[in-house]
Amino acid sequence: MTRPIAMIFVLAGASFMSFVGVLMRLLDDATGFQILFYRSISLTLIVLAVICFRRHCTPKALLRSIDRHDLWMGAWLALAFTSYIFSMLHTSVASTLLILTIVPFLAAIIAWKWIGEIPHPVTWPTMIVAIFGVGLMVYDGASLGYSLGNISAFMSAGCFAIMLVIARRSRKTDVLGGTFMAGIFSAALGAVAAFLLDGGIGIKQTDLAIILFMGAFTIGLGIALVTTGTGYLPAAEVSLLVLIESVLGPLWPWVFLGEALSNMEIIGGGITLAAVIAMTLASQKQPAATPIAR
Repeated sequence: MTRPIAMIFVLAGASFMSFVGVLMRLLDDATGFQILFYRSISLTLIVLAVICFRRHCTPKALLRSIDRHDLWMGAWLALAFTSYIFSMLHTSVASTLLILTIVPFLAAIIAWKWIGEIPHPVTWPTMIVAIFGVGLMVYDGASLGYSLGNISAFMSAGCFAIMLVIARRSRKTDVLGGTFMAGIFSAALGAVAAFLLDGGIGIKQTDLAIILFMGAFTIGLGIALVTTGTGYLPAAEVSLLVLIESVLGPLWPWVFLGEALSNMEIIGGGITLAAVIAMTLASQKQPAATPIAR
């Protein structure tokens, strides 16, 4: 694969993932756990098909290849998926996606404490700047009653970061096995919680269609394209390209549904994105990071 084609793959995958917010806003009355259940079903099927195609293996061979790292990645990613959905339901799309841009900073701290990976010196000053930017969004969210959603976004970011460190510790460059297990765990969690808390998994057909499309399109196909292109590009370049999700994600609800960004979201989000870009550029000579899926 040539470099331009790889860039198109990564940009296309990240762009697909950016549509999750607007799709969530199109839902009528599906609950968070019902969304988690059906979204995970289509996600799991698409990821299964992609893995079998890329690895030239059968589903049975894939299941045999799952190891403890895949299980741990799947567990933390399932928690990240869950808190991500509830964040989208209880705060703005912009706040969710922009808060999630702090994942590289959280991963750097966790990797430093857990596996002894020394953060690049630029991590600390850029992290302070990012925290300031996120603080502006959180302060604004509190005044608008978005605190629950913003807390869920932080929880999701933390779970994504732990999953990322587990992937780095395992030295896996292909996290699709963990993503597959995350789909399995998420579907199970969503089904059990929906029956216990929401009266079952019955939802409107329009909601069902949107959710299944969301799981297959925004995550399944999106992460498949990103991971396919990643092997042909420098890690820093991939990290910058996937930021298009955080840039486009808040724009779609505004363009299609009129969900405007607040001034603090624009200012705080811009500061946070600038900090992430600065850290990525300064850290480009470090080992490659593993892309994550939402």
